[in-house]
Amino acid sequence: MYNMGHTDLAANSGSDDTKELYYRSSYNRDRLVHIVDADTETVEMLSVLFRLDGYQTTFSTEASQFLSSISRRRADVAIINFKVGEEDGLGLLRRVRSAFTGTPVFMIADTPDVDTAVTAMKLGANDVLCKPFDNDTFLSYVRDALRSDIHLGVMSGGGRAVEIRGFGQLTPREREVLQLITNGQSNKQAGRELGISSRTIEVHRANIMQKLGAKNTADLLRIVLTR
Repeated sequence: MYNMGHTDLAANSGSDDTKELYYRSSYNRDRLVHIVDADTETVEMLSVLFRLDGYQTTFSTEASQFLSSISRRRADVAIINFKVGEEDGLGLLRRVRSAFTGTPVFMIADTPDVDTAVTAMKLGANDVLCKPFDNDTFLSYVRDALRSDIHLGVMSGGGRAVEIRGFGQLTPREREVLQLITNGQSNKQAGRELGISSRTIEVHRANIMQKLGAKNTADLLRIVLTR
C-alpha cells in the first residue's frame, strides 16, 4: 500500500491506558528501529515517535554510515528514504533484504512516485510511506510487521529465524495462545477470540511457561521477542 498522511506527533505522546503503555514498552524495549534519511528533521521526528512507543532507535544520514552500523548491530526494523544524499535507497533495500532476510524494511518517499514504490515492494519492502506521515498508521504497520515476523518465524520457519527451546512441545492451541500473549491480549481477550474461558487460557499460559522455561509473563515475552 502506498500511503500519504499528516504528521500528528502529539496524538502519540500519551494514552489513557497505562497498562497498554507499559505493555508496549516491555514489548518494544529490545527492538531497534534504524532510520535512514539525509533530512535531520525527519530522523529526529521519527526517533521521537518510536521512542515514545518504547523502541530503541538509531539513525544514519548517509548510506555508508548505515551499512557500517548494521554490520555491528542488526536492526529489527529499517526505515529507509529512497534518496540518502547521492545514494539510491533501493540499493540499501537490496542489501538489507539480502543480508538480513527477516528484517522488515519500510521505504519513505519525499514525494509520491508510484513506479518507484512498486519497485520497492517487488524488492521486498514491507510498505512505502510518503511524507508527511500519519504517525498512528506508521506505528501500526511496524507493530504488525514485527508481530507477523515473530509468528511466521515460530510457526512456519519464515521471516526472522526464531528458535525457542521447548516450542516443539507446545500443542496447536498453546501456540495460538502464545501468539495472542505476545500480541498483548489479556486472558479474557484471548479467551473471547478463541472461544474458550479465561480460566482455560490461564491453564494454557501456565503450560506454555513451563514448557518454555519462563518464570512469569514478562520472562515469556523476553524469551519470545529477543530470539
